[in-house]
Amino acid sequence: MNPLVPPGVYAPQEDTALLAGALSDEALLVGAAVLDVGTGTGALALAAARLGCRVTAVDVSRRAVYAARLNAARAGLRVRVLRGNLFDPVRGESFDLVLANPPYVPAPGGGRRPRGAARAWDAGHDGRLVLDRICREAPAMLSPGGVLLLVQSALSDPDRTVGQLRAAGLKAAVTRRHRIAFGPVVRGRERWLRQRGLLSTTDDEEELVVVRAELPV
Repeated sequence: MNPLVPPGVYAPQEDTALLAGALSDEALLVGAAVLDVGTGTGALALAAARLGCRVTAVDVSRRAVYAARLNAARAGLRVRVLRGNLFDPVRGESFDLVLANPPYVPAPGGGRRPRGAARAWDAGHDGRLVLDRICREAPAMLSPGGVLLLVQSALSDPDRTVGQLRAAGLKAAVTRRHRIAFGPVVRGRERWLRQRGLLSTTDDEEELVVVRAELPV
């Protein structure tokens, strides 16, 4: 069953599929506590619920929260869906797995925060407006042995993500890579990205990666 995607809510795309593949590789026990931040339509939250996990999904968008709740009900799956900014609604809780598909596309315009639907992809001048916060805050959300699975673009410096997570005491590495044709967002700022050196003159695809980080027991 395809999820319902209301206007203004990020539709599941290649990055969602890449992260879902990484999720399927995890040896999760039935009842494992899973957090999906930036859930959008709830596609990844539902994938975790189908594995028998206890799932909490969070999104800052009211429309996304509505969509995720509706899609969970249509699928007959129990998912706790909360509205809030990243980890704010679940402070004090810990999880066996945290899934994150944050905005990660570098955007012109300096430090202006994105508005509306663009909040799902625009992530500041270097693409790390949300990624850096996840790297700082996700380790505290993990149970011992817990795992963070995060998808991002190579345009927003996966090495920096890995480095920050390792500095926080996690075992981190890029575990999946996938190249895709430029989508409409990257195409629309292709010239700017080339001028900044984030794309070479010959690049005609974007690389997506999954970073896996584990908190030692």
